[in-house]
Amino acid sequence: MNTVKRQLGLSLIELLIALAISSLMILGITQVYIDNKRNYVFQQSQAGNLENGRFASLMLNEYLGKAGYRRDPVILVEEAFPRQDADGDCMAFSAGHSITGLDPDVGRGFCIRYQPKTSGELDCQGAASEDFDDTEAFSSPPRASTLILAFKYEPSADSDVPSGRLLCKSLNVSSPQYGELVRGVADMRLEFGVGNSDVLEKEVSGYVPQANWTAASGSIRSVRYSLLMASRSGQRDSDDSKILDDWLATAVDGDKTRLQNADKRRLYQVTSSTQTVRNLMP
Repeated sequence: MNTVKRQLGLSLIELLIALAISSLMILGITQVYIDNKRNYVFQQSQAGNLENGRFASLMLNEYLGKAGYRRDPVILVEEAFPRQDADGDCMAFSAGHSITGLDPDVGRGFCIRYQPKTSGELDCQGAASEDFDDTEAFSSPPRASTLILAFKYEPSADSDVPSGRLLCKSLNVSSPQYGELVRGVADMRLEFGVGNSDVLEKEVSGYVPQANWTAASGSIRSVRYSLLMASRSGQRDSDDSKILDDWLATAVDGDKTRLQNADKRRLYQVTSSTQTVRNLMP
């Protein structure tokens, strides 16, 4: 009689082989998960930069498009927009001019003025213009209803460059204060296209950096701006970023040092535009 009992189940060698194969499969799946997560975070960071840049550009272009708007096209621009002294961080407006620079000691930015299209029109901070009879299509509103807005770039106070902000302030309220339009702006460049003092002249003779612009530079015909948007740190695989390198190549020393020290492998996006002042458009 055969008394040998057969062993059932897995041997130790088979178990070790199964564990080795399972470990390889888990490692592969884990790597795929990590790669997908890294790609997702990268795409989200780039999408955030793109969204912030588009929103900032949309806001700036919308208000720059309003600069110099008159309800009555017959009235002279000098009458619609008389000379106004410097106030609320804004440099003086010359007669007929609807845009001026922000005081360089305050920061980078500009100021615009325009007439409201309708009574009680809201500005960038939700303040309403003075009421007037807007039932007549081409009637001029009272001078006191002219909307004056100041736009300013505020860099981050520390190394967290994505906390840089684009701000707006309405000078139509009793105690004007800057309010945030968009966050995530690492740096901003601003130039004014200038011409001679004739407000009806449309030609742009050259561009002047906002910090160097004065009334003697000529009347502002257009505004050219560039915004450098930045994500949170650790989103870039390599140490190099062509977008940042190209931006730093023409940056002033202070901004160059600030951006280099705060890089920390962030992702960047540049938004640029040039807008012609409305009442001087060809």
